[in-house]
Amino acid sequence: MNSAPVASATASLDDPFYYLTNFRYVLAWVEARHYDLLSASERDAISHFETLPQASQALLVRMVMRKGELFRLDKLTYAEIGDAEQALEPLVALGWVDNAPQLNSRELFRLLRLSELRQALVGEITNAGLARNSTKGALQTALEASLQASAPLQQWWPTATTQIVRLTVMALCDRLRLMFFGNLRQDWAEFVLTELGLQRFEQVPLTVESRAFQSRSDVTTYLTLHRLRERLDDGELPQALSTQVPPASSNRWLASRRARLLLAIGRVAERGGDAELALTLYADANNSDARIRRLRVLERLGRYSDAYELTISALDAQPNEAEIQALMRLLPRLARKLSQQVEGLARSDQQVAQAPTYVLHLPGPQPVERAVADYMATPNAPVYYVENGLLTGLFGLLLWPAIFKPLPGAFFHPFHSGPADLYREDFVPQRQADIDACLAQLDDGRYQDTILRTWHAKQGIASPFVHWGIVSEELLTLALRCLPPAHLRACFMRLLDDLKHNRAGLPDLIQLMPDAPPGEPRYKMIEVKGPGDRLQDNQCRWIDFFCRHGMPIEVCHVRWQPASEAQGPEPEGSEREDAE
Repeated sequence: MNSAPVASATASLDDPFYYLTNFRYVLAWVEARHYDLLSASERDAISHFETLPQASQALLVRMVMRKGELFRLDKLTYAEIGDAEQALEPLVALGWVDNAPQLNSRELFRLLRLSELRQALVGEITNAGLARNSTKGALQTALEASLQASAPLQQWWPTATTQIVRLTVMALCDRLRLMFFGNLRQDWAEFVLTELGLQRFEQVPLTVESRAFQSRSDVTTYLTLHRLRERLDDGELPQALSTQVPPASSNRWLASRRARLLLAIGRVAERGGDAELALTLYADANNSDARIRRLRVLERLGRYSDAYELTISALDAQPNEAEIQALMRLLPRLARKLSQQVEGLARSDQQVAQAPTYVLHLPGPQPVERAVADYMATPNAPVYYVENGLLTGLFGLLLWPAIFKPLPGAFFHPFHSGPADLYREDFVPQRQADIDACLAQLDDGRYQDTILRTWHAKQGIASPFVHWGIVSEELLTLALRCLPPAHLRACFMRLLDDLKHNRAGLPDLIQLMPDAPPGEPRYKMIEVKGPGDRLQDNQCRWIDFFCRHGMPIEVCHVRWQPASEAQGPEPEGSEREDAE
């Protein structure tokens, strides 16, 4: 691997060519850290790019950063580049831009204005007997069937007053972007956001071992999975796409992406009535969601014995809480169909009854969380809207060193909001000693200083757990006074059990009571439900957890008072009543 140093990261936005500087940085980064994963033609392309005139480099990057591959030349106008047609010539000579691309009718209608279409298609419009003042949509609907051929713009419109060009190296640029970011979710705008100060990232030490992919085939597999998902979203049939899914990979990260694609294709097949294809895809995916979908399809098909056996096997495999909840709902139904007795079953939503549940009649309508918070707050016991922000924020601040530990494969560029392996099965085992060291501070009291110090030191830096707009210093300080460390430890351990699913579903509100008498709870969590709303599965699981661990939790259902009642005095006892 080429280990040449890489120039400093991003350019200043005061530089009119800042985007070009950032693109060059990506090229240098990829060449330095992924040289062995580049083909000879890709290395040549990087070398050729470096020899282009600055204006040509800049025009190419401008097109790469825009949406699509087809562009009107008169829309590629940038003061720092100057004459776009002149800048285009070296790109055309290299074959990176096609200056006379084939255009189908859909592309033609998308790129040309209505007045231009009337000139280009005057013959077709006349032959079809269409009014010259027809709208663009009407023209396209009427002419689409007869305009089947593809041709350059000059054939569609010999007297064209504009030029259309096609970028031909987008696939290469996407591959380079993937090798840099490790995903295709992040784009070139990350640099701009960082420079504007809209987003800041933790600076994690990176080594030559820190890279997204270890082989070229890994990159190709990722791209194949990504393109298949795009085609599925564009409406291609699942039967054709299912045959093109790459074989299972030994790379667990890619295996997870493959499973998600199989699940998505299976869902489309199921909705389309192809239950057998869906069953095959779900079985191949074999992740938690796919296993539940497979069981439901089997149940719907009346294959109760197959579904029952698979349910028992899934329960024996120690699934996560979300899967257990779904399995325990399926099992009694399947057992009844097979006339079998299943002992020890308890629906998880029945366990929620342990939480005190009541109804508040409040003036409205208004945001239910704010209404309840305003009603219940007192000067000595403020109520905060925190939802999934407070407990996860405390978790993220205490475990910051473990979360951002520079392990190979976790961070491989300067724009990570969290480790790439956050939701993989080995995330916790890889960091177990560091996690234990962080949690040990809950036992000796150091955790409060650590959390507050991290809050000040890391303020505004992107984190998968810390939402800076929610976790204010006031809330943080008061919460640390009121939340017992034993309760924090229990919540943090549950988060670590399943970071992907357990980071959501937490109560909407928390009331903090620092002046509560000794021995009484100094906080209370409140899950708020508006009219017609009900508890979601992840909320039920958290409520059950809080009840079993003796943590104060309530479920508040809001009903709106009629306007006439809200304006006058409320009858005694009407504000709050026990829910049935």
